[in-house]
Amino acid sequence: MKQLVLLGGGYGNMRVLLRLLPNHLPEDVSITLVDKVPYHCLKTEYYALAAGTISDHEVRVAFPEHSRLNVVYGEVTGIDRDNKQVLIKDKDAVSYDDLVIGLGCEDKYHNVPGADEYTHSIQSIEKSRQTYQTLSNMPAGSKIGIVGAGLSGIELASELRESRPDLDIKLFDRGPRILKDFPERLSRYIHKWFVDHGVEVINNANITKVEPHTIHNHEDTYPMDAVVWTAGIQPSQVVRNMEVEADSSGRVILTPYHNLPEDEHVYVVGDCASLPHAPSAQLAEEQAEQIVQVLQKRWKNEPLPETMPEMKLKGILGSLGKKQGFGFVADRAITGRVARFLKSGVLWMYKYHNG
Repeated sequence: MKQLVLLGGGYGNMRVLLRLLPNHLPEDVSITLVDKVPYHCLKTEYYALAAGTISDHEVRVAFPEHSRLNVVYGEVTGIDRDNKQVLIKDKDAVSYDDLVIGLGCEDKYHNVPGADEYTHSIQSIEKSRQTYQTLSNMPAGSKIGIVGAGLSGIELASELRESRPDLDIKLFDRGPRILKDFPERLSRYIHKWFVDHGVEVINNANITKVEPHTIHNHEDTYPMDAVVWTAGIQPSQVVRNMEVEADSSGRVILTPYHNLPEDEHVYVVGDCASLPHAPSAQLAEEQAEQIVQVLQKRWKNEPLPETMPEMKLKGILGSLGKKQGFGFVADRAITGRVARFLKSGVLWMYKYHNG
């Protein structure tokens, strides 16, 4: 029996399971999924969990059940490619014939002193819970800094504003305008929402140091009661420790078939993979679709296609609280209730389809 081992129950490996189970897994293949927690987590919704506007239960989706799916709960500590084994903390190693690494990402602090030690995170469900505890226990009038005005920072700032209108929230954006790589109309709409709702946006920010109750931005200092870091990601430590070729962001360089150039049995999916698009749940799912196609052909000893199709993303959708949103879909900017409705619909469909 061949062993397909999936590391991490994120968006990419959930799509692998969805495509193989229950009817498309060869009779001579079994799957082992390794994850620290006993459910798939909707990472795109961690901002709402941290802000306190949804419950913990709402960001969890059960893993599928199948007679040839074995789930191992534990922390991956290393990958022994010479012996084709996955090392797991306080547990026996798991052997594999084919391996799909989807261990996700961690915060990247860009060597800013104090950022790792004195800021909160929404990069894991555990850290999002801790961030929620901190933010929800803040007294009225507390000063909250959010560093990074990408999608996560925008959604966290807006959701926290609706959850805690008594807080003084500042959003630090490194660019000259919010979402500078998207149409200016979106930037203006989001910025106006923040102005109308009392969130201060500080553009062209350059955080040079974080102290227990202070953010240093250029030469200015801002007193803070809590700081949440959403200003960059990097592959998980296990992937960074692998002796493989990586790009400038530390993501693993792959062949067009999504495996390591020197090992056709090891694939990398999602945030750890070097791809021509920014990491996202949507990209991980698109990549997983192709990984399943490659696996099935290799299991059948069929030739691979000379080229793989280009991965095309549908766009982005973001929320501004529970009633407003924004997006860039089919090369068109959309704002307001329609965008928020679309995002809610996509989330509902995902949970219904995967749960």
